[in-house]
Amino acid sequence: MSETLEYDVSAEVRGVMTPGRLKLSDQQIVFKNSKTGKVEQIASEEIDLINSQKFVGSWGLRIFTKNGHLHRFVGFKDNEHEKLAAFIKKSYNQDLVEKEMCVKGWNWGTARFLGSVLSFDKDSKTIFEVPLPHVSQCMTGKNEVTLEFHQNDDAPVGLMEMRFHIPSVESAEDDPVETFQSNVMKKASVISASGDAIAIFPDIHCLTPRGHYDIKIFPTFFQLHGKTFDYKIPMNSVLRLFLLPHKDNRQMFFVLSLDPPIKQGQTRYHYLVYLFGPEEETSIELPFSEQELKEKYDGKIEKELSGPLYEVMGKVMKVLIGRKITGCGNFVGHSGTPALGCSFKADKGSLYPLERGFIYLHKPPIHIRFEEIAAVNFARSGGSTRSFDFEITLKNGTVHTFCSIEKEEYSKLFDFITQKKLHVSNMGKDKGGYKDVDFGDSDNENEPDAYLARVKAEAREKESEEDDDGSEEESTDEDFKPNENESDVAEEYDSNAQSDSDEDSDASGAGSPDKHSADEKKHRKHKKERKEKRESKEKSKEKTKKSAKKKDLNKPKRPTTAFMLWLNDTRDQIKRENPGISVTDLAKKAGEMWKELKDKSKWEEKAAKDKQRYLDQMKTYKPSADSGDDQNAKPAKKRKKESPTKKSANISGSFKSKEYISDDDDSSSIEADNEARKSKEGKAAADTEKKKNKTNGDVKKGKAKKSASNDGESSPSTEIEESD
Repeated sequence: MSETLEYDVSAEVRGVMTPGRLKLSDQQIVFKNSKTGKVEQIASEEIDLINSQKFVGSWGLRIFTKNGHLHRFVGFKDNEHEKLAAFIKKSYNQDLVEKEMCVKGWNWGTARFLGSVLSFDKDSKTIFEVPLPHVSQCMTGKNEVTLEFHQNDDAPVGLMEMRFHIPSVESAEDDPVETFQSNVMKKASVISASGDAIAIFPDIHCLTPRGHYDIKIFPTFFQLHGKTFDYKIPMNSVLRLFLLPHKDNRQMFFVLSLDPPIKQGQTRYHYLVYLFGPEEETSIELPFSEQELKEKYDGKIEKELSGPLYEVMGKVMKVLIGRKITGCGNFVGHSGTPALGCSFKADKGSLYPLERGFIYLHKPPIHIRFEEIAAVNFARSGGSTRSFDFEITLKNGTVHTFCSIEKEEYSKLFDFITQKKLHVSNMGKDKGGYKDVDFGDSDNENEPDAYLARVKAEAREKESEEDDDGSEEESTDEDFKPNENESDVAEEYDSNAQSDSDEDSDASGAGSPDKHSADEKKHRKHKKERKEKRESKEKSKEKTKKSAKKKDLNKPKRPTTAFMLWLNDTRDQIKRENPGISVTDLAKKAGEMWKELKDKSKWEEKAAKDKQRYLDQMKTYKPSADSGDDQNAKPAKKRKKESPTKKSANISGSFKSKEYISDDDDSSSIEADNEARKSKEGKAAADTEKKKNKTNGDVKKGKAKKSASNDGESSPSTEIEESD
C-alpha cells in the first residue's frame, strides 16, 4: 500500500492564499479548494521541479510542472520539513532545495520567462515572480510594457497593473518591447477570437446577467454577444454546470458557475443563468470529422446533434469544458417538484436540495456545498403559521435565510436533512426533533407546535433556575401604588374631590360657606380609611404570593414514563459503549434506541404501575397549610382593566353629593355643623390675609371660591339650611 501525506494548507489563487486540503501520493498531488470545492491534480510524471520557500511564520512548496505552470502551497510547519523532504525524494525523485529570494529592494533587474512564469531576477536571486495566467491584458508603449491582472473578490488588496520600463538597444535586431509583449501573450489568459466557432446558439434568454445573448463556443472559450455587452469566458474558469427544472415543470434552468466571475462595471457575476422553454428545439452540425471527434473528445459527442435546445447546449458545454452536469437529486417536495418555493431577502426564487449541496435560483444565485455547512435551523416565519424559515449557517459564520417556505414542505425537507446527516441546531430541547410538527394550522389545533414547544421548554428551564437560586420571591416596589395614583389623578380633575392638606381646606373655607368644613373632614377621614384598607390588601397579597410558591415535601412523586424507566436502566450501558459521550448526545442516542426498540411492553407495564401508585397516594394526600398546593382552593379571578373614564367615574361616584349628605343627617348634626362653621370662619379669615402674597394660596383660594359659589347656586340644600 502506497504512503500518502495530507496537510491543511493554502494555495495561491490569483494572488490570494486560499485554504484547502493537500494530499500527496506516489501517483499525484491533489489540492481541494475548501471555498469552491475545485480539485487540482498534478500527476507525478508532470512534476519538473520542487522547491521549498520561506514565508512569514511558515514555509511552503513551489512546484514547477513540465508544461511551465507554477503551483505554490503555503502553511507547512517547521517540524514537517524532514518528513516531507524524504517523501518527495522517495516518491518523485526530487531534492527539496530551498528557493532563495532577493530581499535588498532592487527595482531593476533581468526579466526571464520560464514556462508560464515571468521571473524578475537580480544576479542569481529572484526578486519576484509573476504567473502569466493571472494576466488579463498586456499593452505596450514607448519603452514600456503594462500588465493588467485578473482580480480576486476575496482579496482585500489586489494588484491591478504592473509596468516595466525596457531601455532601447540600438544593436538589437528585434524591438525588445514587442519581444517582451509576445512572450507575455503566449502564456497570458488573454482571449483572442482566432478561428471559427464550433457552435452558435442565437438569442438565448439569460437571467443573470439579464438580457438576450448569442452564445458562440470556441475551442478554449465561449463568447456572450449582446446588444450592449460582450463577454469572453475561458473554459477553465467554469467550475460547475447545473441543469434544473423550473418549479412549474414548464421551463428549464441551465446554470454555469464561474471562477473568476465576469465583470460588468462594478458588478461581478459568479453565475450565468439561462432559461429555456420546453418547446425550443435545435439541430447543429459540429465542424469536425468523425476521426477528430474520437481523438479530441473520446467519442463523447456526435457530429450532428438535435433535440431540445437546453439538452444540445448542455451536451456541447459538458464535453468541451470537461465538467459534469449536476441535475436534481432524489428530493421531491410536497408539490411533486424538486424545488422549494421561497424568498431570499426581498426576491422570490426556488431552493433546490441536491445530492451534495443546495442551490438557490435566481436572484442572486447561491450554491452551498454540504462541506461548508456548520448547521441548519428551522424557524417560525415572522409569526406566520402557514410557512417557516430555513436557515443555513456556514463554517465561516455566514448565515443564509430562506423565508416563507410552505409548511407542507417541512417533513420532506426534514427527512432530507436527516438523510444527509446535517446538524440541526434547534434539536437540543426536543431530542427527537420536529419531524411530525404541524405549524399551527387552524384545522389541526391539537397538533404540537415546534416553535411554541421550544419557547415553553426554555421558559420552564428559566423558572427552574430561578427556583434553585431561591429568587422566586418577587420584589415589590413600595413607592409604586397604582390605586393611590389613580385617586390622585381623579382628585385633580374631579369637581367633587377635595384637598388633603389643612392649608387647602383653610383657604377654601375662607371663601365658601361654613357648611363645607364638616364635609371636608368626612372626606379626609373616608379617604384615610380607604388608604389603610388598600395597604392591608397589598400586604395580604404579598404574603399570599410568598407562601404560594412554597413546595410541599410530603406531596407524592409524579409517575415516571416508560422511556425514563428504560433510560435509567440503560444509561450505564450507553456510556460504556460510547466513552466520553456528552449529556446531549447521550439523550439523542437514547431517543434513537428507544424509537428502534420494538418490544416496549415491559417498560409500559412498569410505567402503568407507577402511575397507579401515584393515583393511590394522591387519594390519601393532604396538602400542608403553608404549601400553597390546596387543590380545593379556587383560582384568583383576573382583574379586568377599566378605561380611564370608568375609573374617574367610580372615584367620583364614591363621594356623596351635598343633598344626599343633608338628607341623611338629622337636625342635631346640622346644628353641630353650623357651630363648627362659625368657629372656623374667624380663623380662616385671618389665614387668608397672611397668604395673599403667596401664588399657590391665591390660586387655591380662587378654586375654592369658584367651587363654593357653584355649589351655592346649584345646591338646593343650601336654601333649606338658610331657611332653617
